[in-house]
Amino acid sequence: MPPSAIAVIPARYASSRFPGKPLANRTGKYLIQHVVERVKKARSISRCIVATDHSRIFDAVKSFGGQVAMTRFDHPNGTSRIAEVVSNLSPDESQIVVNVQGDEPEIEPHVIDLLVQTMHDDAQLPMATVASPILNPLDAENPNIVKVVLGATGRALYFSRSLIPFDRDRTEPISPLKHLGLYAYRRDFLLKYITLPATPLERAEQLEQLRALEHGYAIAVIRAESDHPGIDTPEQYEAFVRRVTGKA
Repeated sequence: MPPSAIAVIPARYASSRFPGKPLANRTGKYLIQHVVERVKKARSISRCIVATDHSRIFDAVKSFGGQVAMTRFDHPNGTSRIAEVVSNLSPDESQIVVNVQGDEPEIEPHVIDLLVQTMHDDAQLPMATVASPILNPLDAENPNIVKVVLGATGRALYFSRSLIPFDRDRTEPISPLKHLGLYAYRRDFLLKYITLPATPLERAEQLEQLRALEHGYAIAVIRAESDHPGIDTPEQYEAFVRRVTGKA
């Protein structure tokens, strides 16, 4: 039997670039439904819960038979929203928690399984995430695509919106890694993380995972040949609709 985890998908209605994104349904399914269905294909996920702050998203998830929890509206980030849900679950059920972004309808289930297996194999590990090679050179310079550099043990050294590492003399065969917004947490660490004060690097880069590094916690990073595109804008959603429906 594979190691088991629960998945929580934060889904808020407000979005500066794409308001109401989880409810987009031009494929015949809500965007959040696509995410839930992909997550449920992962062998390691025993339960999948959408965490939302909006009644329309709550009702939409209920309409397709998904599990959903209503959360406070004032959470500063998705991790905080997930922690509220987890705090109300039995510790026996939620020792490993997977954070799946609500705008990743093409997430690959086997990558979720790899992440859970990583947490299962190292009981001391507080947190893990995923990175993949950057295939498009333009992505390396894109501040909307987060990069990560790793140490020899596969732990994260730093995450940045800038290109890292910078190969000054072009002498090292280094391929930049793109961070994928998929996390797994040990339950106790997740509930502790949200009590940690925000840190200077976190605020500067606007990357909440830097809070863990700045407070001295390790983040394991698994490498996966994965390029599932998230959906941040209406244009990216239109491209997703074309991929799903085959229609221009």
